Amino acid sequence: MYEIRSGLQVDTFLTAFIEAEVAPGSRFTADAIWSALADLVTTFGARNHALLAERDRLQAAIDAWHLARLDTSLDASEYRAFLEGIGYLVPEGPVQHIRTSGVDDEVALVAGPQLVVPVSNARYALNAANARWGSLYDALYGTDAMGDLPTGSGYDDARGARVIAWCRAFLDDVVPLSSGTYADAVSIAVIEGRLAVALVDGMVSSLADPGWFLGYTGVAQRPDSVWLRHHGLAIEIVIDPNTRVGRTDAAGISDVRLESAVTTIVDFEDSVSNVDAEDKVASYRNWLGLMTGDLAEEVAKGGTTFTRRLNPDITITTPSGGEVSLPGRSLLMVRNVGIHMMTNAVLDADGEPIPEGLLDALLTVLIACRDLDRTALLANSRSGSVYVVKPKLHGPEEVAFAVEVFSRVEELLGLPPCTVKIGIMDEERRTSLSLAECIRVAGDRVCFINTGFLDRTGDEIRTSTHAGPMVRKPDMKKEGWILSYEDRNVDVGLAAGFRGRAQIGKGMWAAPDRMADMLRDKAAHPLAGASCAWVPSPTAATLHATHYHRIDVAVQQERIAADGPRASVDDLLHVPIAVDPSWSEEEVQAELDNNLQGLLGYVVRWVDGGVGCSKVPDINSIGLMEDRATLRISSQHVANWLRHGVVSAAQVDDTLRRMADIVDAQNADEIGYQPMGPDYDGPAFTAARALVMDGIDQPNGYTEPLLHAYRLEAKSRKVDRS
Repeated sequence: MYEIRSGLQVDTFLTAFIEAEVAPGSRFTADAIWSALADLVTTFGARNHALLAERDRLQAAIDAWHLARLDTSLDASEYRAFLEGIGYLVPEGPVQHIRTSGVDDEVALVAGPQLVVPVSNARYALNAANARWGSLYDALYGTDAMGDLPTGSGYDDARGARVIAWCRAFLDDVVPLSSGTYADAVSIAVIEGRLAVALVDGMVSSLADPGWFLGYTGVAQRPDSVWLRHHGLAIEIVIDPNTRVGRTDAAGISDVRLESAVTTIVDFEDSVSNVDAEDKVASYRNWLGLMTGDLAEEVAKGGTTFTRRLNPDITITTPSGGEVSLPGRSLLMVRNVGIHMMTNAVLDADGEPIPEGLLDALLTVLIACRDLDRTALLANSRSGSVYVVKPKLHGPEEVAFAVEVFSRVEELLGLPPCTVKIGIMDEERRTSLSLAECIRVAGDRVCFINTGFLDRTGDEIRTSTHAGPMVRKPDMKKEGWILSYEDRNVDVGLAAGFRGRAQIGKGMWAAPDRMADMLRDKAAHPLAGASCAWVPSPTAATLHATHYHRIDVAVQQERIAADGPRASVDDLLHVPIAVDPSWSEEEVQAELDNNLQGLLGYVVRWVDGGVGCSKVPDINSIGLMEDRATLRISSQHVANWLRHGVVSAAQVDDTLRRMADIVDAQNADEIGYQPMGPDYDGPAFTAARALVMDGIDQPNGYTEPLLHAYRLEAKSRKVDRS
């Protein structure tokens, strides 16, 4: 049902939420909020659609160009001239530094892990916000980080000893003592403002660099904890001889806690399944709770229930005897949807769904005003900024559009110019080709760029799908364009003056159960000059934080900047087609099996369960974090091979049914799970098939139109059954 508000038709779920929960306690009346939304729709709605039409024009031109050159090799210079001629590739001006100001230290100065959490799940959102601090003891003990998993239900003293030894060695590596080792410590005290560590041989040591000592809690002679700061990140050594671990430790050390998820992106986009006003309101409500500080969730664990809330800040005593407050929570950013999304939560004067990004722009910033107005129980941004990450922007014209939208939002909400800082997701081909220009048009407010391999590859495949069959997915990461893409993102950000002003990020570690592999491999991100990189859980954030202590990102960035650019636009224009494919039937089928099993495993949860992001077992039953980006690359890859005859429609259908049986078996123990077989005609299976068979017809290869349609069908079926 809809109600008229300022000439718009607004779903009653949304009107009730705005008028009963958002407007009260804010600086605006409900009427003023509806008037502001109508202003945005009137001012920007038609331009939003025009930008989407421009995407279609460019894609149609590229499709026609490749179709006219079938069975001919791709001439690089001719291809570049063509892209410049149609306006797909724009000229780059001289290098210009960004001017962003008023940015919190967590974004501008501190390098560390970054979480991405679906806003639709209150418990996950609270866990992510509270993941600013994490137990290194727990992260090592409960995962395979040390090479194996714990066994049995009780505490294993031998495993605990291994954890303690690992942590002591870590401390020796990153914050060593002036003499001796942490393993030899028998007591820790603070004497005359310095850390004093008594060793087993009777000597008293201190920190090799006294500047690392941040402070302590408790009494100086017998502190409850001591705090160090290294590479901008804090380390807490917890001293509690009354715990099981502390009782057996010579110095009474019971834990080592690390500053972990320095920033968190609260996600309204790829990791959620918001298809109607009811879904959107539930997500906005959680964002409101995060911004007011009163979000709470009842949690059942270990046979008991408790209420999870946001952590308070932490007060410690400084070496000089004063006090300092440390943030107890991750700095929260918010990711809005892309401009290609429409929402039926609000209809315009013609009865058409409005661009969802306009609704997000107004409401996420309006809700964040609770933090800016300091009416919240707990502060988020100490600098008075709102951080909005904008995904799936295609080139500088669309970035400029986003800048104008947020400028207007600031005017409507009475905020100072550039209160809203923008993160640019470098995940679409036109953006990575013209990244410097994208940054230039947002130079007063850009706070973040990152790379996203999956979406970027999905766009790469769809853009050039008529050029020929693409290489297999495992081979895609070896292609020259992807290596150049990762390097160039950092190069452009550094050249634009991001150091000390904004984040340069890298993508997600997708295997949350494989922490040993993450410890080994994800150090590559800070080594590459990234000041943040995505992790799938608070535990992963704590383990990844160890990389930022071992690697000084500021030094890495200085070295990379001094070496000069490592990649060019021409490198990025290499199309990853298999020039002379010689795959065996077994190799083709294995690739198809892998793609379709992962696709079905994700789609069945999205469509039937409304789960936008989850740990989905792959074909080898290894849990991988999946969201719409992973679905985009899988669906487009199969659609490309189908287009070029590498696989047949009959083969795809047969594989879909076989893989559906595997996915059904993997989910057999899930309460309420609806199997796709043996009929294979439900909304989830039908959606998965359409994503492949109709994949080339989807704008830029996006999955949202089909997912939303079939999710709405699944929801309606549940209503009918009830």
